[in-house]
Amino acid sequence: MQIHADLAERVVLDTQAIDWQASPLPGVERRPLERFAAESGRATSIVRYAPGSSFSRHQHPAGEEILVLDGVFTDEHGDYPAGYWLKNPPGSGHAPSSAQGCLLFVKLCYQAPEDQSSLRIDTRAAEWRPGLVAGLSVLPLASFATVHTALVRWAPGTEFHGHRHLGGEEILVLEGVFQDEFGDYPAGTWLRNPHGSTHTPFSREGCLIYVKVGHLLEASATDQSSTFLSTS
Repeated sequence: MQIHADLAERVVLDTQAIDWQASPLPGVERRPLERFAAESGRATSIVRYAPGSSFSRHQHPAGEEILVLDGVFTDEHGDYPAGYWLKNPPGSGHAPSSAQGCLLFVKLCYQAPEDQSSLRIDTRAAEWRPGLVAGLSVLPLASFATVHTALVRWAPGTEFHGHRHLGGEEILVLEGVFQDEFGDYPAGTWLRNPHGSTHTPFSREGCLIYVKVGHLLEASATDQSSTFLSTS
């Protein structure tokens, strides 16, 4: 089953309004945001582990990315409370579980085979950098070829200039309200802006967002200097 599989489509979803769907293992449920094949291939989801639930050990042939939104996520490499961001490279494997339960943002099967960095970042203890405009702070998470991932914090009243997304942009609003000329996006909103799209973002009350750019068009030549992921 495909869900929002047309990368030329602009998608705006209230992730909290999507029904939970059962996964292949009891106690693990998902809210699918995009999916390109049933139980395989590229997918983005909100995933919920009930207390005491676990997944059997499995491989990630094209990588996996996890942002822990709530609770504590665990695998054989450690325990990761809310705020941790994990990157498991192509070909890696693990046996995940959660003793107390957790809520995750998960992306599967989008990494290039050559992207072999394994990352564990506690975003609540990491060093933030000033952004290109006053009121903007950036926490870079990963960069490979045209793909760049970061957390971006907007102070109340911050405005950014209009810019074009070469290679597309994906946003998950974590706190506050993110805005542009097309609408207001409160915490829990997931946006996917396609290759070539433009907007002029701002935030009146302030917000914290997860952002990934450059991954929605293969072999796209991107210039990220115009996006708010860039730092001064």
